[in-house]
Amino acid sequence: MELNKDQQISLLRLARKTIADKLNIDVDFKDDSFSDEIFQEKRGAFVTIHMRESLRGCIGYIKGVKPMKETIEDMALSAAFKDPRFISLTKDEYEVIDIEISILTPIVVLENIEDVKVGRDGLIITRGFQSGLLLPQVPVEQGWDRDTFIEHTCYKAGLPANAWKDPETKIETFSAQVFSEIELNLI
Repeated sequence: MELNKDQQISLLRLARKTIADKLNIDVDFKDDSFSDEIFQEKRGAFVTIHMRESLRGCIGYIKGVKPMKETIEDMALSAAFKDPRFISLTKDEYEVIDIEISILTPIVVLENIEDVKVGRDGLIITRGFQSGLLLPQVPVEQGWDRDTFIEHTCYKAGLPANAWKDPETKIETFSAQVFSEIELNLI
């Protein structure tokens, strides 16, 4: 089941308001209703923050552990303030960020590497205790073909580029419904 446009807007507003509240910024958003059944679903989700078209934070749950509303609140705070690649978001930056949300489908083990489709699939590559995940939009944004996408997912796991060929390496895939404030003309 996919989110409709109004539901997408509600989640994006929720993410922005959650970040604003943490920064003690007053925002004038109407209170969106989260009574729709879909918001009770436990789905994996990522919140990605961009600033001037550059990544500023991205964190998510791979699997559904909480209802969608709670997941988005948690991941908005994590992307803004806990992504170890970046310092915490500041009040000055708040006005120039744009937020993107990815709602994940259930994860499945990939049987045939030829089935990976750039733009549709996200990948998780795991070997031992090392694991790396790239969302479906990453290879599109980077202009990667399928092989480059797979190699970069290996790198994300801290593995060599050809690690996916090792029978000890597990490859999983998922799709995502991706939507952003820019795409929906919210900023």
